[in-house]
Amino acid sequence: MAARDVARALAAGRVAIGAGLLVAPRLSLGVWIGRDAAAGAVAAPARALGIREVVLGGLALHVVDRPRVAGRMLRALAICDAVDLLATVAVRRSLSPVAVAAISAMALPAAAGQLWAAAQLDAVAAPADQIP
Repeated sequence: MAARDVARALAAGRVAIGAGLLVAPRLSLGVWIGRDAAAGAVAAPARALGIREVVLGGLALHVVDRPRVAGRMLRALAICDAVDLLATVAVRRSLSPVAVAAISAMALPAAAGQLWAAAQLDAVAAPADQIP
């Protein structure tokens, strides 16, 4: 699979997750935090996270055909996913094993895929950077 295709798929997944958080915040966040997602106060931060995901995914889709910009964007997204994973691992005793596994199964491959795609796109952009 080409780097741009990987980047597009990951960005589209980010938009879909964000949309789910916006439309059904308690249900969507329930996958991550379990029963605590049923609390009414959880909807606001879930929606805030959702819009973050929609905007970041949209930006990634917008820049994917601009290798120099896309590489930087993908590395930033990889950091976001790594932070999500680290935050989950830090409180793993408060979460269900299924939640920890689900977030790990999403965040780790997403971060790795974005870093791989960024490196590939950097290689495409490199010749243009070497023109005097």
